[in-house]
Parts: sequence; structure tokens; C-alpha cells
Amino acid sequence: MKTVCLYFEIHQNIHLKRYRFFDIGTDHYYYDDYENERSIQETAERSYVPALQALLEMSARYGSYFKCAISLSGSAIELLERYAPQVLDLLSQLNDTGCVEFLAEPYSHGFSSMTNRETFREEVKRLCKKIKTLFGKEPKVFRNSCLIYSDEIGAEVADMGFKGMLAEGAKHVLGWKSPHFVYHCSRNPKLKLLLRDHSLSEDISFRFNDSSWSEYPLFADTYAKWIADLPEDEQVVNIFMELCALGIFQPLSSNILEFMKSLPEQLKERGVVFSTPSEICAKMKSAGELGVAYPTSWVDEERDLSPWLGNDMQREALEKLYSVADRVRICNDRRLKQDYDYLQASNNFRFMSTKANSYGGYRGIYDSPYDAFTNFMNILGDFNSRINNLYPEYENEELNSLLTTIKNQDEELERKDKEIEKLQHLLGQLEEMEGGFQKAPAAPEVKPAPKAKAAPKAKAAPKAKADTKAKPVPKAKAEAKKPVAAKPKKATAKKAK
Repeated sequence: MKTVCLYFEIHQNIHLKRYRFFDIGTDHYYYDDYENERSIQETAERSYVPALQALLEMSARYGSYFKCAISLSGSAIELLERYAPQVLDLLSQLNDTGCVEFLAEPYSHGFSSMTNRETFREEVKRLCKKIKTLFGKEPKVFRNSCLIYSDEIGAEVADMGFKGMLAEGAKHVLGWKSPHFVYHCSRNPKLKLLLRDHSLSEDISFRFNDSSWSEYPLFADTYAKWIADLPEDEQVVNIFMELCALGIFQPLSSNILEFMKSLPEQLKERGVVFSTPSEICAKMKSAGELGVAYPTSWVDEERDLSPWLGNDMQREALEKLYSVADRVRICNDRRLKQDYDYLQASNNFRFMSTKANSYGGYRGIYDSPYDAFTNFMNILGDFNSRINNLYPEYENEELNSLLTTIKNQDEELERKDKEIEKLQHLLGQLEEMEGGFQKAPAAPEVKPAPKAKAAPKAKAAPKAKADTKAKPVPKAKAEAKKPVAAKPKKATAKKAK
């Protein structure tokens, strides 16, 4: 039976303000608050609120049949808490229906997965803790920023305990293979991979309202038929997109929400079901390993990292940003840590792209990629100087020694936490057993001791010995001795010959 995995990303850019060279050292606030408030409220009004209301309606109408998955970046959560709390309220209502699974991702929506292992782990752990606080559920499946994946990243994610990960079904990686199967990480078969069908996904997120598209206008029954008509052995169809595709990329006037609300009924009629990523990972066997030597993403035709790291400016900015990652991680300054989260956000590097038509031509406040690079590096110069002021006395060896100590302490605390959880679980089992013993009949009533003492009755050995003294017994012994005695005689006879 075919299953559809529907996933939505919620991430919001943090807009930086104009920051000039002469501001370095004097101004430590880097953000355009007006633009941040305006953009998140506009996105909430035009997309998030109506889209989530539609998902709630679909859940109420179809019950347990309809399911989806959602992930939120840490920066998006902070903006929603500050400027659009109604979105989090709707997410909580959706969570209460049981139809949604929340996924994990890096808190900053940045590139720590490729640059700094410890920062990456810390970010993911922090996001998981935030999701559990908001929705009471610990994420079991992971999606990386911009759906970035490689063998190395997959091995790291598997080592963190996740059972599945979302990735892009890039043609140059799949070759003749289909994205409609479950695969596993080539370095750790325990991590299952769910690959996005970029064609079906972008039919909704990009092409739905394009009047020049050959399939325009697209109706739910047509789309459901495409899925149902896939080869019988291709059982998993992963449709991944940003939530703002419903309302922003595809305006509400295009009837995109009516299309989405009609889709479950059309799929149900054709025997297609919905599943969450965790359900697919639990039920579906892997069709084989997927080797991804170089990172892939879900952006642009190349499906690689070129939108963020395609030129020297982007690579220099990334290198300088993550050169202080270890020192940021050990500092206790909450403001510095928050600034670092916001500076890591992928859009800061996307604005520096020199690719033709990259990012749809949108660059925020910047006139060109060079303008974006200059502004970001000015901010980064001030930020790095703040870090250097905190740790001026540390040489590399001293810093590495301190980081090793902190890492060992963190690992020790984590081990102890796991041991405490095991002991608490064991204690709970013992208490249940003790309660069961108290309710059970008293032990003295179950005394099989008298029956066990039947052993003396078995001491009928003397009688048996008396029977052995009977006349037939000696005859049997005599018969038994005859062949034994015969063998030596034959042997001696041969020797005599």
C-alpha cells in the first residue's frame, strides 16, 4: 500500500540592520527589529495561521487517517514567541490531535553540521529540548538545515540516536534509483533515509499557480492519480516543502488551501494512506544503502551547497564565523550565544550568492551580494572582538585543554543521566513487583515441603536389596560374567597359536 509523507518546514529569516565599519566596537546590536516584526507577522497572517487552520480542519475531518510532520528552527520559535504567539497556539492544537510529528534540526538553521561537530550536537540537543518543552514530545527523526545531507552528516546524526533523517532525492545521487523507497546511511545502516520527491513537492510549492505550466490548473484528483499510478513497488512518496508555500509562494487566492483540503479524500479513494516519518522508519525496510559523498540540499537545480558556499565571499564569511565556535560554546553570555545563533542562519550566506536568479532575486536590504558580504563581515568583526575580549589569555593549547575538559564533563553528565533514568525505571519495576507480592497469597500457604519430604519413602533401597538377594539375581550376574570371561580366553588362544 502506498503511503504519503507530508512534511512542512517553519523557519524565518533574522534580518540584520545596516552596520557600518565605524560601528564596530561601539554598537553591539545587529538586528532590524521593525523588519523582523513586520515579516513574521505578515507571514503568520498570510500563511502560517490559515495553513495550520487548514491542517486542523483536515485532522478533524479525516481523523487518524491524516498525518503530517513539521519542524521549526530555534530562531523561528523565538520570533513566533515574541511577535506571533497565535501560531504556536495552533501548533499546540495540532499536536493535541495526534496527527503531527515534530522533527529535530539545528537550532540556528545554520551550517554547523559541516563545520563543527560539537556545536552541531549542542544545537540539535537544544532544539530537541525546546520542542519537548513546547509540545511534550522528543523528536525521533532529524532534518538538517536546507535538507543538507552527506554520508558524514548521516553518521553523526545516527550517533546522536535518531532513527531516521530527511534528505533530498537528488538525481545525481540516485542515478537510476527512485526516491520512492526507504534507504539507509552508508556509514550506519541504523539511520533510515526518507528522500524528497522534488517533482511532486515543487508541483505544489512552486508551480501550482504558474499559468504557463502545462498542468495548470492542478486539481487534487489529478495529483492523487499521479501518486496512485506510480509503480506498485514504489511505496513511499515524500512531499516536503516550507509551510509558507501555502499562502506566500502560492497565494491564498490560488485556492492552494482548498487543493490541500481535498487531497486526503482523493488519496483515500485510491488506497493511498498518510504516514509520519517515524512510522515509515518503523514499518518500512531499507531498499539498500545510499552513498552521498558530497553534501546535497533541496535548493536550486544543482541540489548542492552552491547557493550558500558557491563563491569566495561566502566561504570566507563561513570560515570566519565558525572559527570562534568553540569559544562561543564554552561562554556563559546568553546574549553572545543568541547573536551567534542568528548570525549562523542560512539566509545570511544566501544573500551573498552570485548565482543567476538565486533566491528569486530577493536580497533583503542589500543592493548586491558584495553589499551583503560587507555588512555581514562588519557585524562579524564586532562579534569576534567581543569573543576575544572574553578569552584574551587563552592560547590554542590552553583552549583545547579546556574544551576537552568541558566535553568530558558533558559526556560524564550525560552518562550519569542515562544511568539515573535506568535506575529510576528499575526502581519503578521493583515497586510494581513489591505491590504485586503484597496482593498475592501469603507465602506459607504455598508450602510443598511435606511433598518434598517424600524422599524417605523413596528409601525403599533396603527392600530392593532384599529383592536382589533372591535366587534369580545371582543367575543374572553369572550370565553377565560369562561373556566377559570368554573374551580373555579367546585372546589367549590366539596368542598361543
